[in-house]
Amino acid sequence: MQMIDAARVHELLAYDGLIEAIRQAHLGGMPRMSDRLIYRQPHPDGEPDIFIILPAWQPREGLLAKLVTSFPRNKQLHGISTVNSIYAFMNGETGVTEAIIDGEAMIFRKTSADSALGASLLARADAKILLMIGAGRLAPYMVRAHCSVRPSIKNVLVWNRTSVNTDRLVATLNAEGIHATAVSDLDEALGRADIISSATMASEPIVKGKLLQPGAHVDLVGSFTPEMRESDDDVLLRADVFVDHRQTTERSGEFLGPFARGVITPADIKGDLFELCQARVTGRTSPEQITVMKNGGGSHIDYFVAKYLMDRLNGRPFDTSCAS
Repeated sequence: MQMIDAARVHELLAYDGLIEAIRQAHLGGMPRMSDRLIYRQPHPDGEPDIFIILPAWQPREGLLAKLVTSFPRNKQLHGISTVNSIYAFMNGETGVTEAIIDGEAMIFRKTSADSALGASLLARADAKILLMIGAGRLAPYMVRAHCSVRPSIKNVLVWNRTSVNTDRLVATLNAEGIHATAVSDLDEALGRADIISSATMASEPIVKGKLLQPGAHVDLVGSFTPEMRESDDDVLLRADVFVDHRQTTERSGEFLGPFARGVITPADIKGDLFELCQARVTGRTSPEQITVMKNGGGSHIDYFVAKYLMDRLNGRPFDTSCAS
């Protein structure tokens, strides 16, 4: 069994190869999955401790278990991250565990590559301004991934509720040769951006559809629970809306509230990444079209990324029977 640390994950999952591998995987079907398991341990001081298990299984090929913990008091009591995770990849023929993989690095790479694949299919090819909303640890990976599929990007605008994190991200990107500037007026920045990537914990909409310029593409990464939401109703009404997988609409506050109020219906979702990659639906049709993709993740994406990593690690061409 191999132990694969964060540095090795980032080395093996360079965006050019990773995004293409995910695209190839979407040419086929889904790995076998079962419902995620979520265990909560109540705590008298506030939010519960949480343990999540997300499985995926492609028979005779591989099995993946993503294990995630969220212990809200970690930072205050122990000075460590609230969320921690590992991936366990098992041989599909024998069930033997082949690797334990750093979970945070995998999540950063798979989440950003998922969004970038969507942008490669939906964003304008001449996009020049990327607005990054949120400046957490995921944010630099989101920027790098979008720039990898849209090298036309010349300027990255960064908005975050706290300026310390904004300044840190701007400095990091500029040191890498990515021209980045901090912005304090989110509404003004929304009106200038060709691509908007939002990765926040917002529970109330911060992306306003009336402010989007024609041709904009919106990448929504937060709102991974029913209580969270990043975009308002006008975004959904003005844009052609896509998701990475149809199941995303069943658990994100981006859709549950608007569905319940009749703003849009599930039939208004134009397609997902499987349908886009297989050309079963049409993505961008004009330079003026506004597009949205909701990145909901899912254990199928985790599986695709882990399988690609294992094939790279073992010197094999990427292959998944999902894509055959």
